[in-house]
Amino acid sequence: MNEQEQTLLLASLETMPPGWRNAVVAIGNFDGVHTGHQAVLAAARAEAARIGAPLIMMTFEPHPRTFFAPQAPIFRLTDANVKTAIACAAGVDGVLVLPFDGELSAMSAEDFVRGILLEQLAIRHAVTGYDFHFGHKRLGTPDFLKRAGAQHGFGVTIVAEHGDEGGAVSSSRIRGALADGAVGEAREMLGWTWSVAGEIRHGEKRGRALGFPTANMILDPACNLRHGIYAVHLTRRDGSVQDGVASFGRRPTFDNGPPLLETYLFDFSGDLYGQTVLVSLAGWIRPELKFDDVEALIAQMTRDSAEARACLCGEQTAPLDNDVPRVWLQLATG
Repeated sequence: MNEQEQTLLLASLETMPPGWRNAVVAIGNFDGVHTGHQAVLAAARAEAARIGAPLIMMTFEPHPRTFFAPQAPIFRLTDANVKTAIACAAGVDGVLVLPFDGELSAMSAEDFVRGILLEQLAIRHAVTGYDFHFGHKRLGTPDFLKRAGAQHGFGVTIVAEHGDEGGAVSSSRIRGALADGAVGEAREMLGWTWSVAGEIRHGEKRGRALGFPTANMILDPACNLRHGIYAVHLTRRDGSVQDGVASFGRRPTFDNGPPLLETYLFDFSGDLYGQTVLVSLAGWIRPELKFDDVEALIAQMTRDSAEARACLCGEQTAPLDNDVPRVWLQLATG
């Protein structure tokens, strides 16, 4: 790919650079781009290096489960930009997003192969996980894809289950860990510290009155992260990183309102309103509590800050922790 094409990391079929044709394509939902997904990407990266082709990750938005059951939206581990940042940190040249809509859901597995993989992408090799299915009624099985590759002249690699002592690593297991506040356990399965991106909004200014001004972010309503206090890093679009302590929850001491992620940054006095930032949850401190009075809350916030500082000084890191914010910044700043 030329230099202009290399700078485009996230695209649709309509905006896809010509250099993304004739690629090795890793196909899947890839929510979280966890270590199991990274095993798929590693196999695809090895094949791309062997044949001298670009490596593209194909994924779908919204998540198919959300399309089929909009009344029960899924807790998404990654939005499109964060997903792309992880994939590119793991060695992918670009991420191709297909809209999962009525047309795609009704497309047969045969038409998906012919119309998208062959006609639009001219793929040289497809790589998927052992449990990936595609096409109408999920009739596009791994075995179907192998037969299609043999028929149409592209290679196919199916990657076996990737697991740990807890079983197969999956997006569902990671969602369960985050619902328990077990961000360290989630980090082990993800291979990166779970992070959320969003715009800093104005709040009720209670934190400022308490001596703990916060940067407030509204997360997806489907987010099932455990309500509580976390040690965090906040990455700004200028590349600077601040440590802090964050509360995710409903503020039961005050209003028990809609969930907010409220981050207090250590040794920071700037204005973040309107900025899009990345907040990485490095450690769990405690569950959300209701306090009898403001004085008790302030005392606990002081203890939380000290514990968060200690947590961040001795924090565990994951293999992609340095690269994910760097690529996210590239996407966020255009």
